[in-house]
Amino acid sequence: MSNNTRKAAFIAAVAAFALALSSCAGTAPGADPTNVNPEGEIVPREISWLLSRPADGGVITAMEQIAEAYAEKHPGFSLNLITTPDRPSYIQKYETLAAANKLPELFDTDATPFAQKLAEQGRMVDVDALLKDLDLADGYRDAALNYQRFDDGSLYMVPFEFQLETFWYNSTVFEDAGVEIPATLDDFPQMCEALRAEGVTPIALDGQDQWPLERYMAYYPFRMAGPEYIQDLKNGDAAFSDPAGRAAAEWLYELGQAGCFQEGFSSTGYADAQALFTSGRAAVYNIGTWELSNLATESLDPAMRDSIDYFTLPTIDGAVTEDNEYVTPSGIGMAVNSKTYDPLVRDFLAFALSKYPEVYAATGALSPTTTAETTVPADATELYTRAVEQADEVGEAIAMPWDTQLDPATNTRLQQELTLLVQGDITPDEFIETMDASLKENIDD
Repeated sequence: MSNNTRKAAFIAAVAAFALALSSCAGTAPGADPTNVNPEGEIVPREISWLLSRPADGGVITAMEQIAEAYAEKHPGFSLNLITTPDRPSYIQKYETLAAANKLPELFDTDATPFAQKLAEQGRMVDVDALLKDLDLADGYRDAALNYQRFDDGSLYMVPFEFQLETFWYNSTVFEDAGVEIPATLDDFPQMCEALRAEGVTPIALDGQDQWPLERYMAYYPFRMAGPEYIQDLKNGDAAFSDPAGRAAAEWLYELGQAGCFQEGFSSTGYADAQALFTSGRAAVYNIGTWELSNLATESLDPAMRDSIDYFTLPTIDGAVTEDNEYVTPSGIGMAVNSKTYDPLVRDFLAFALSKYPEVYAATGALSPTTTAETTVPADATELYTRAVEQADEVGEAIAMPWDTQLDPATNTRLQQELTLLVQGDITPDEFIETMDASLKENIDD
């Protein structure tokens, strides 16, 4: 089957899916996104949530449990979870449904330019107003809400997670190699060279999924210019050739030249990259607290358990962000369709969002609120508790993942060029020239 045939088949399937959704969607006009407490009777029906989350993940498991409890009190209600974990496929489905004006009552989205257009068109409920009306706003972590906000500070997505992204490292390997925790990002190349000299892979990287390498591209600009750089970049008010972008390109190139990542990193998947670290064959692994159960419990190999520790994003000389400010995402957010928003949707959300933190935190995960205490597993190491406690100490500025900020075309090109840059196939100057041209072309489009 040709690529064009596959694409046509996919679009046809999405169109059929949109028609199916339209037959069960609510009929409330939802004319005012700030009318978060509409008048009327609560009439139970099926409502749908278009998701981009693992079907067996903690968020879905918790919400299924909550929806069942709500249905017991409201016969006839059900929550239809439409799951597409593969992010590129999800985005295509989401944007196709949005273009057809067939989005369901609830749908997942990052704070992208596309989502902001939907908000500006009045198609998403004002979540700031909703949480305040439900008397829940004060319970959320500032960082969890801020991650979901658009650049103008408006809030149209509800967070269901909270994570810290840190650098896990093997302290025994570091000690044997005479390596210290890098104080600055500029210490990384030297760290990698010292670890390479001891026959150890310095950093395990999931290059196959591309977003982990893109995280590294975000680090230097965040420390050098703050979160405003990526905001300006995606809007065409900054360029990769600006000092922050150039510094990032040169740093990534240096990491490649220093052999920081494993051989063949571009074809290494998520599980293999993690195994490289947990087996002791790699010294550092950059990942989030969603992996606490694998890195900070007795499920980890006993031979490795006492050697594992972590450090947060190092700074740079002259940094404009604080040491406790780094990547602290609250995951993809949930938007509420203003067109189908009615008393039932509001009542269910009031019930679900009040119950969710306790249910979710009981799984050992960090809640997006401060109202629920994370249940630390009985087999956890002290690192688990330390990471949970550190969640209360993060700063205000967030190093936003660039894959949630840039337009899809520019993002895809960036991921491709980053691999070439780190492999040494292109120079920083060539990378910058290509990316500035791509950025200009896609912003003009």
